[in-house]
Amino acid sequence: MSQPQTANQPEMASLLLGAGFALASLIVLPAVAQRIGMGSSLTIALRGALMRAANRF
Repeated sequence: MSQPQTANQPEMASLLLGAGFALASLIVLPAVAQRIGMGSSLTIALRGALMRAANRF
């Protein structure tokens, strides 16, 4: 028998949130940082923080 849909919803939400953080750290953050002229060391630090946040979910 299959499990109810509600059992998979927290897992899917967690997966989507982690994927969103990864996308933000790899694509969105560097583009925004370049656009506003943010230093590379600050960009790398923010990217690391987002990747750690993605691993928590």
